[in-house]
Amino acid sequence: MKTRTPHSGAAPDLLYSDTEDQLRSAVRSLLSDRGGVSAALVRAESGDPYDSALWTSLTADIGAAGLLVPEILGGQGAGHREAAVVLEELGRNVTPAPCLTSSVMATETLLACDTENTDVAGLLTALAHGHRVAVLALPFSTAPHAPLPVGATTGATVSGVADAQRADVLLVLGEDGLYAVETAAHGVTVEPLTPLDLTRPLAAVTVGAGAGVRIAEGPAAETAVRRGLLAGAGLLASEQLGIAEWCLEETVRHTRDRHQFNRPIGSFQALKHRMAGLWLEVVSARAAARNAADALATRGLEAPLAVAVAQAYCGRVAVHAAEECVQLHGGIGMTWEHPAHLFLKRAKSDEIALGSPGRHREALAELAALPEP
Repeated sequence: MKTRTPHSGAAPDLLYSDTEDQLRSAVRSLLSDRGGVSAALVRAESGDPYDSALWTSLTADIGAAGLLVPEILGGQGAGHREAAVVLEELGRNVTPAPCLTSSVMATETLLACDTENTDVAGLLTALAHGHRVAVLALPFSTAPHAPLPVGATTGATVSGVADAQRADVLLVLGEDGLYAVETAAHGVTVEPLTPLDLTRPLAAVTVGAGAGVRIAEGPAAETAVRRGLLAGAGLLASEQLGIAEWCLEETVRHTRDRHQFNRPIGSFQALKHRMAGLWLEVVSARAAARNAADALATRGLEAPLAVAVAQAYCGRVAVHAAEECVQLHGGIGMTWEHPAHLFLKRAKSDEIALGSPGRHREALAELAALPEP
């Protein structure tokens, strides 16, 4: 795969290319073969949501883990638009996979470091092949433009780290740089927490002093982490889009099949209006998510603005769609056996991940106040 050439000032491309449609079809087919939403529901109740075989198929057969990694380092040489398509499909299935945390956030952070460094290059190759999983050792709520907690390499505990239990490597921001720390190293502990969203586990991470290898120093370390957070926030919007799309489609299907007074309940005007309004929100969310992915792919100066817009809007749309899904399913939607609660929990968790909508609106105001370049 080849990503588009970076440009500046061109109109964003919000449409899906043939390559992106083919990638979507492959991922959707794989997830369907692996049980889709039903499998996620079963695994969420098992205490171990991860499906190692599914992750192997996503990485080895489809190459989803290496979409952002250049071909010279063993990746697909694609870009953020393709990664966004994968995340849409994972969102539609609430798939417990470390794609956002490892294949986007950690990978983008490493790409912002010196890729000629053997430690950085080796880790990127391992991530691209799916042999290893890496995560940023930061609270999952950290926004790209928020103050970054440092000093985690001195024994401090970082709480709320997403997918840390699945990780082989932690990217830890210390006072003197960015470190790659093996989770199996001496002095490193990963303590599971009880999350709202059972399909994306959280953990408290403690790293002892002197652990790990420094891969970036000084301001370059913070710049790399912020680049990873920005890419994560931008592509999280695509996951939120996938959540909203599934909830809308499932709600329409249910209200078409469910009859009351000898007619489908979806034919009642009040429900038509609610679903029509939700459809408009989902269409707008798709535009915002695609704009963010395109801005990241082309590395335009407007990328922070596009990401802030997407996160200020898409999080609330996903939550609204999930709430409507639960309510319009009636009593069925309230049961543990129906997957609607998984989408509501993922949507609520995603809403505050990588910055709340309110925090991103504040960022929009700050960006608007900046002088023209």
